[in-house]
Amino acid sequence: MKHSFLLSLLLSPFIAAATPQKPNVLIIVADDMGFSDAGCYGSEIKTPNLDHLASTGLRFTQFYNTARCWSSRASLLTGYYAQAVRRDNIGGLGSDGGGTKGTRQRWAMLLPHYLNPLGYHSYLSGKWHIDGTGAAGGFEHSYISEGGNGYFDPSGTTEDNVKQAPGKDRKNYYSTVAIADHAIKYLKGHAAKYPGQPFFQYLAFHSPHFPLHALPEDIALYKDRYNAGWDVLRDERLTKLKQNGIVTCALAPLEPATIPSWNLPEAQLKKMIGENEVARAVSWDSLTAGQKEFQASKMAVHAAMIHRMDLEIGRVLDQIRSMGGLENTLVLFVSDNGASAEQIIRGNGEEPTAPVGSAKSYLGIGPGWSSTANTPLRLHKSWNHEGGISTPLIMSWPAGIKSHGGLRTDPGHLIDIVPTILDITGTKQPTTVGGLPVPPMQGLSLVPAFTKNGTVHHEFLWWNHIGNRAVRVGDWKLVASRNEPWELYDLSKDRSETKNLAAANPSKAKELEKVWTKGAEECLALAKQDPETASTKKKKGKAGKNSEE
Repeated sequence: MKHSFLLSLLLSPFIAAATPQKPNVLIIVADDMGFSDAGCYGSEIKTPNLDHLASTGLRFTQFYNTARCWSSRASLLTGYYAQAVRRDNIGGLGSDGGGTKGTRQRWAMLLPHYLNPLGYHSYLSGKWHIDGTGAAGGFEHSYISEGGNGYFDPSGTTEDNVKQAPGKDRKNYYSTVAIADHAIKYLKGHAAKYPGQPFFQYLAFHSPHFPLHALPEDIALYKDRYNAGWDVLRDERLTKLKQNGIVTCALAPLEPATIPSWNLPEAQLKKMIGENEVARAVSWDSLTAGQKEFQASKMAVHAAMIHRMDLEIGRVLDQIRSMGGLENTLVLFVSDNGASAEQIIRGNGEEPTAPVGSAKSYLGIGPGWSSTANTPLRLHKSWNHEGGISTPLIMSWPAGIKSHGGLRTDPGHLIDIVPTILDITGTKQPTTVGGLPVPPMQGLSLVPAFTKNGTVHHEFLWWNHIGNRAVRVGDWKLVASRNEPWELYDLSKDRSETKNLAAANPSKAKELEKVWTKGAEECLALAKQDPETASTKKKKGKAGKNSEE
């Protein structure tokens, strides 16, 4: 992508001049956090800072991501479906079909490219997983943590595209804290150098993505909380979700037969981790005493990771408050996909004798607890069923959102975030950049929902990831797992997708299948809209490194 300075020159004729009243923007992204993992959505996990943001703003109950980390980040920062900007696989592009190594078209700009000409200063701290560098994406400063070796290993971190040495503080490193530290550092610098000017802080945590790594003092808070098991915890969360008015549906049943195809085989898991590892979402009562103890200890670490993330969010909010800017800061919190049923070992590997949650362990929560994190919804990360694509969306902006503590049932998607921010900043999308036509964004502004429920209306919402696919039109949803037939659900009555209506209503299924095909064709047409191909650009300059997860 072009450097942000050059893009600013190109965009400036199309964008209004900066004004002191423009709000600061803080986007916070969790990684693999389930729909009900925040306290204000139904969890037993202590998340006081997220809960406070919800009480001073809005919670969306039917908001969606793309089911995977790299594609969600593309949609979140561009306003388009990831397939349309070559950041998730789509057929018809030849060898450059998109995905983790796909390169965006020149017109597929990131949010800073729109905000910087308004006088914003943009900062990145955390997980990147987008093509190019932070600087090319318009960020004035960027601390990027890859996280492949876990939360206690700083290897692979870069600041302003310079690789960081582990340093003398390696023993004290924990990525969630480090990511917040760098965000605070950039905000302090902003206050010193640019008083009165707005900022965009992109705060992208790894938490609670595997491996399960947490600080001992945080794990201690949840030591015995999960001894009752996932069946009991799922019921507890469902009760709270209903009491909070977030869902009205039944609890999706556990699906022991369904796990990610890339998970380690069960025999290998037990060999590498031990006999107490569980590879399937089976009934809790079917586990041995040893398995119950081990599984409960894993979920305690998952909770500790989210709790620590919430504390670090609090520190960042405190910094903004100290700058006198919190009243006029739009804060958004989302997760990039549903909780993960993945059980794989990477990085520095797993030592079976290492304490659960420590640096030498490498565990995932597995499908039993993933089903709990996604309560009451069905399936997990990478699937396009509700458990894979549903995210909490918390929006707080005291100066601009007056409905404090409100719920919004408007179905929305990460593609709506950029249009929303452009709307509140009075920014118009340019029609051309560098002579290239810029197609209208696929997302819609959520600003109407700030004051009234039921005011954001998508013609349809569309998904396609590794063969999993879905489309939503109104309350009707058509969804299918890879190589499986379509399933049809009425989400107004069955958000947990328990009653497949495809056989009973084949005409509706066919109708929605045509809409899904329309969405695929639209994304493919957009993906082809750039005369300079990704392969040509790679010859001109090597794209930034991406991790797979």
